[in-house]
Amino acid sequence: MMSFKKKILAKILILPLILSLNGCVYLVVGGLGALGGYVVSRDTIEGLTQNNVVNVWDAAIEIVSIMGTIQEQSQESGIIIAKINNASVTITITALSETTIKLNVKARKAYMPRISVAQDVYVKIMSYLNE
Repeated sequence: MMSFKKKILAKILILPLILSLNGCVYLVVGGLGALGGYVVSRDTIEGLTQNNVVNVWDAAIEIVSIMGTIQEQSQESGIIIAKINNASVTITITALSETTIKLNVKARKAYMPRISVAQDVYVKIMSYLNE
């Protein structure tokens, strides 16, 4: 029979394994909770905002232009591709309704996830919108 301490230790060690095998887990990241952002994968942050699509687009263009270089943009499809801190950043803006917009920021550098870059871009865009 396992002792009480061994049972607890086994449960503590198994929990991270179970969570890592469950696919995408929505997690609130640090200060993003106040801005409505969630990590949806190792390289992507997503959230909703109560603005119109034009304001979100303009804010994203403004922030990305300051932080890095825009490589491609298509307002019709709501996609901005940029280079920020040597990472490839893809911003997708999707209108869910007239006043609810989904903002998705994905960042990768040499095929490796850069969640910190995605988080930084997301937070700056949302902060700009909330001013």
